[in-house]
This record gives sequence, C-alpha cells and structure tokens, in this order.
Amino acid sequence: METINETQGRKLAAVIIMNWNGARLLEQFLPSVCRYTNAELADVIVADNGSTDNSLQLLHDRFPGVKTMPFKENHGYAGGYNKAIALSSGYRYAVLLNSDVEVTPSWLEPVIGYMEQHPDVMACQPKILSYADRNRFEYAGAAGGFLDCHGFPYCRGRIFDSIEHDHGQYDGTPADVFWASGAAMFVRTESYLSLGGLDDRFFAHMEEIDLCWRMHLAGGRVVAVPQSTIYHLGGGSLPASNPRKTYLNFRNNLLLMHKNMPWREGRRMLFVRRLYDSLAFFMFVAKLQWGNAHAVLKAHRDFRRMKKLYTSFPAKNLLGSFPGTDCNIIIDYYLRHRRKF
Repeated sequence: METINETQGRKLAAVIIMNWNGARLLEQFLPSVCRYTNAELADVIVADNGSTDNSLQLLHDRFPGVKTMPFKENHGYAGGYNKAIALSSGYRYAVLLNSDVEVTPSWLEPVIGYMEQHPDVMACQPKILSYADRNRFEYAGAAGGFLDCHGFPYCRGRIFDSIEHDHGQYDGTPADVFWASGAAMFVRTESYLSLGGLDDRFFAHMEEIDLCWRMHLAGGRVVAVPQSTIYHLGGGSLPASNPRKTYLNFRNNLLLMHKNMPWREGRRMLFVRRLYDSLAFFMFVAKLQWGNAHAVLKAHRDFRRMKKLYTSFPAKNLLGSFPGTDCNIIIDYYLRHRRKF
C-alpha cells in the first residue's frame, strides 16, 4: 500500500475523516466515501485521534484502500485536523469530512472544479441534506452560512430551528456565502495552513465560521456549490438541548466576534450581545432550564478570561458590509415571523 507521502502531489485532494472511537460510523458511512470518491482525483484518509475501540482494525480489515493517520492521543477536532492537514500539505485541497456523512456520485468533481477555476476561493461546501429526512436541509450548514448584523449564524435553508425542505431553491449558480460547514468543508491547503487552520481554543462549534471569517479578511472567498450533494446524520456530538452545547455556542460566538472585529467596534458589538444573551438567560429561567441558564453565565465568564489570549485585531469590519450581514435575524425570526432565507 502506498503511503500518504508517496501519493500526495500526484492527486489534487485529500478527503480527511477525523475519527475517535467511531468504528460504528466508519462501518456505516465510509463505504459511500470509498465508492464515490474518484481515486484519480483524491485519496481517502482517516485521521485517528487515539481511538481505543476497533477503528484501526476495522480500517485494516474492511477498507484496505483507505490511508490512515494514527495519532497516539486525542488532539480534538480542530487540533486533529490541523495536524492531519499539515501532514497532507502536498495535496492542493483538503476536504474536512465528518464521519457521519454519506456522499453521492461525483460529489468531489463540481467543487474541486470550481476551486480550480477560481483561485481566489479558499473554501467551499456542497449542499448538505439530512440523512434522516432526505428531502430537508441539514442543520449544520444547509446550503451555505451567513452571520447577521450581531454575529448570529444562520443558513440558506435553516434559520434557528426552522429547516426548509429542499425544492431546488438554492440550486443553480454557486453562491458566495460567509461560512462553509465543517461537516464537509473543502479548503485550499495552502490557505488553511497560512491562516493557522482551525482555532483549537474553540474546542467545538463555530471554529469553521472563525476560519472562514479569517479567509474573508485575507481577501479570499467562501462559496456554496449546490452541484454537489451530501447527506449528514448530524447531532452526533451533543443534542441541541445539552447545556454543554449551549455553553460552547454562546462562548465561541463571543470569541468569534472579539477576535475578528476591529477593537472599538467589537467592544460596542459585544455590549449589544450581552443584552441579547441576557434575554436568552431569562428565557431559559422562565422555561426552568437551569442547566442552559447556567451555561450562558459560564460562557460569559469564560469569555472574559479567554479574550485576553487574543491581542491582534483586524482593521476591517465585515459585519454590515458583507452581503447577508445587514439583517437582524432575531427580529426577523421572532417578531416578523420570517422562517426562510
């Protein structure tokens, strides 16, 4: 079997799946990746984060054509991908693919082809549909992501918990978006590495939005390419109601804005966000969701500590100037009852 070092450079892309004790998901979803990934275009690589289950044995026995990167310890999602992509620097493109994704025929070619024709594009995503309900978009990315004027994320095809059916409404010409989903994120390897990759301080949630924001600040584009479709199981890490997920989403959203906005404008924006987050806190209290209420308080406390780690700020403010960032998604959704992009 050829090693990664022997093949990279001869193929354009590395499809990298991060795995940690996920033998069951690999057994279920890896066959489609092997079947529909053009072997002349890309290598399929499983980066294993120190699994203690039978993942590596399964790969050896059932998937001999898949290359492996066995790490001795768990580097986490962001740290693991940073290490794996650094070791795959000979490939022009890397695809960060979740282990719970089913791909479709010719899923790589439209996206890689678009990036080949547009060298200013640093990241892309395909159309992401739900594995469980295949006519609906999937929560994590749908048809491409945006931020509103206060930094709240939303997607074409998904606003908060309202998820649209796919009627082809976002098909057609590839569209510029603010962020691409980490469930199936195509990146230009050189750009990824030069920008420092994913911020491993985030641990989980919104790290791909942070990376895409930095790509825009560096002059790059992020694009959703609907000619490629995948199906994402989703919800494999934490359910939406889990206080841990609430904590990470609130904390990382604050970090996201603090580090990617000019200092003065960022301070003003974070003051407004504290007001919105206070409303969320009281909403959780009213619903007797004490775990989520405490998670909001903890998120703000840890943000005040962690923001000191970031001392360099951009001169340009993208919120309000980038298309899609001029809306107030809270007012549009809750007061104007707009449920679709």
